Amino acid sequence: MNDMTQTPEMLIAMLGARARKAAAILAQATDEQKAQALKLAAQALRDAAPAIAAANARDMENAAANGLSPAMLDRLRLDAGRIAATADGVEAVATLPNPLGAIIDSSERPNGLVLQRVRVPLGVIGIIYESRPNVTADAAALCLRAGNAVILRGGSEAVESNRAIHAAMLSGIVAAGLPADVVQIVPTTDRAAVGALLKASEFVDLIIPRGGKSLVARVQEEARVPVLAHLDGINHSYVHAAADPDMACALVVNAKLRRTGVCGATETVLIDRNFASAGRLVQALLDAKCAVRGDGDVQALDTRATPAADDDWDTEYLDAIVSVRMVDGPEDAIAHIAAHGSHHTDAIITEDAATAEQFLNAVDSAIVMWNASTQFADGGEFGLGAEIGISTGRLHARGPVALEGLTTYKWLVRGTGQTRP
Repeated sequence: MNDMTQTPEMLIAMLGARARKAAAILAQATDEQKAQALKLAAQALRDAAPAIAAANARDMENAAANGLSPAMLDRLRLDAGRIAATADGVEAVATLPNPLGAIIDSSERPNGLVLQRVRVPLGVIGIIYESRPNVTADAAALCLRAGNAVILRGGSEAVESNRAIHAAMLSGIVAAGLPADVVQIVPTTDRAAVGALLKASEFVDLIIPRGGKSLVARVQEEARVPVLAHLDGINHSYVHAAADPDMACALVVNAKLRRTGVCGATETVLIDRNFASAGRLVQALLDAKCAVRGDGDVQALDTRATPAADDDWDTEYLDAIVSVRMVDGPEDAIAHIAAHGSHHTDAIITEDAATAEQFLNAVDSAIVMWNASTQFADGGEFGLGAEIGISTGRLHARGPVALEGLTTYKWLVRGTGQTRP
């Protein structure tokens, strides 16, 4: 822990200065060295699994005593399978193609100058996140492989888990000959440290928030550093009139209930008024123990459905609850998504290719799907390895942010003595 006489600003300045130095060293490291560091870190996570599980048990006990919701407890929980998957994810990042040094494009000017845009690290990244301790490992792995130093600030509910994961990974990173300061964790739960990190533009090049609306809103309001926003997932599955009934039921139930606490979960189901099996679809959700909040037409399909309030259409439940509305065709569905969605992930279920293309082109979300569960909104499922989050903004990176999203570029200009007239 930091010295109690140290202000949050002093603490962040110290971490930032160390991160800057570490980033400069990391920039000179070979890709093989970075990959080896992650392989060693992954093995260290496996070796430390009992200690990580014990730390997580303490967090779970405290979180339950503090009244954390079931969905948030699910995000916090680390069982043996999840720890193993976290280690596998870190190792998978080590095997991904190296984005650094890649030539984005190249051209030669009439005067003979040769121009190239080449991928380079961002520098120092600050990541502020809640609940999910696996983010500690994912973020560290991705930032390091992309050549960036990272300062992590997890939620107080996962403090013990985060420290245990960080300690394990650090042992592997140092064993590979890289400086320990390439991955630092803010050693205090004082919320003032978050504010200091958001204003540390001298040391931090990008802030990435991962958490609920209140966290992201605070980051966007206070930050003096560029922000890569990861907003809530108010995701929709639209069942078109030409949807296959069996497929529609399977996809909607999976999209909502496979894991209710992930940001890719469907929160609103839109059913075309001309879809003949609407009652069967609502029944499938209810029979799967999902609470359905619907409009009058939906309630008429099954008496177990309860009335939807106005704010249900704007709610990320992260629970076994779904809002369901009948719509008058694809234009109505697209309009509803535009009014209530969060630009995260939205899907259409239909056998009509023309309508599917209309939906794919018209819906302004980071991820738009056709005949697939919104639960596939995940960097690993996209073949990107572990992800840092799903960006719902429009600048720099959009959708699952992995290695490439954690880089920028610089121009390389090669001449033969040209002077400008």
